[in-house]
Amino acid sequence: MRAARRVARFLVRSYAVRRVAIIVPQVFGITLLVFVLVRLFPGDPAYLFAGPTASPETVEAIRDDLGLNDPIYVQYWNYLVNLAQGDMGTSLVTSQPVSSDILARFPATFELITFALLICLLIGVPLGALGARNPGGPIDYVTRIYSQLAGSLPDFWWGLILILVVFVTLGIGAAPVGRLDIGQAPPQTITGLYTVDALLSADWSAFRSALSHLLLPGFTLAFVYGAPIVKQMRTGMASILDSPYLAYATICGLSSWMLFRYAFRNAMLPATTMAGLTYAYLIGAAVVVETVFSWGGLGQYAVQAITNSDYAAVSGTVLATTIYALLIYLILDFLYVAIDPRIRY
Repeated sequence: MRAARRVARFLVRSYAVRRVAIIVPQVFGITLLVFVLVRLFPGDPAYLFAGPTASPETVEAIRDDLGLNDPIYVQYWNYLVNLAQGDMGTSLVTSQPVSSDILARFPATFELITFALLICLLIGVPLGALGARNPGGPIDYVTRIYSQLAGSLPDFWWGLILILVVFVTLGIGAAPVGRLDIGQAPPQTITGLYTVDALLSADWSAFRSALSHLLLPGFTLAFVYGAPIVKQMRTGMASILDSPYLAYATICGLSSWMLFRYAFRNAMLPATTMAGLTYAYLIGAAVVVETVFSWGGLGQYAVQAITNSDYAAVSGTVLATTIYALLIYLILDFLYVAIDPRIRY
């Protein structure tokens, strides 16, 4: 028995080491790809930095100062050396270190996509499960219509419709002016998440303001990107409910509620995978939604960087979002192993 436990622990450790080790070449490959692609962007950052009235000599001097006249491999090597020291460069737009800009803006994006994922799980998982339990019923019909509708509507369009209906017409939503009402002071900074910080500091005014501003962009993302979770949950539940072992359990006299519990637990495995993939995807999907709602997060920062050919900011933002997605996938792998121990072998 002890030998079996030691073998199991060894397999778990080796699986964890392999998964963590894979991240290193992935990050290296992504830095190379991003570095090359960013250099292919139209526009000259030195010209944008110098201004339209600058002389060619001034622009050339700025290019030398930024290292843009060096060979591409020299630029990439310098980029890796600086990156290893935690230096992502300086933004030409904000004149601040890119790492500082990312750390300041990431909590806003993280709060938004986490709220959107919670909505997806709280609504999508029960909707898909109940739709599979009663095929052809009203809930199943709503599930099918929603899945088709969400896949055909772009997120920015849905966000604008919500602003028009909820804020402009009904007057019950918060204005799309950022994370708080104009004039509302932010809560004491603890985590950077306004709703969490307001709760921890018992700042109920800031909490109500932050939550009201979180609803419209959160529901926008949840409506558009929650459809795969609903589809996966419904498909998984329908497949398991029609499986031979549940038919045998029915013959043995198990109640319909007990059968539903067994099916729900097994269907949560693929739904968990889809939720993790959606969570990683949302950080990139939130770019346009943040711009529509003036959210001030990482997505809006990326749009400004691309518009101004800010190489350092674009590279840093893409690298940060990629590392975030890789960490989500890593956590998802470990969670899947915890749910289904057979994977570790």
